[in-house]
Amino acid sequence: MCLGIPMKIKDIKGEFATVEAGRLIRTINVQMLPSVKVGDYVIVHAGFAIQRLDPQKAKQTLRLIHEIHR
Repeated sequence: MCLGIPMKIKDIKGEFATVEAGRLIRTINVQMLPSVKVGDYVIVHAGFAIQRLDPQKAKQTLRLIHEIHR
């Protein structure tokens, strides 16, 4: 089973982007989604953006994850 985390793109430099989810900030590879832009939400798995997400669905998922970890 894979676990992908929704994260928001804050900065893009070439094939890499800085993303955040809450207080978690990471650098990921966006090569598989060349049309992503700053502000997009993506599913991140193993350091790669694998899918763009609807912002509302991403925020809802992040709220659920936050509630679980309280």
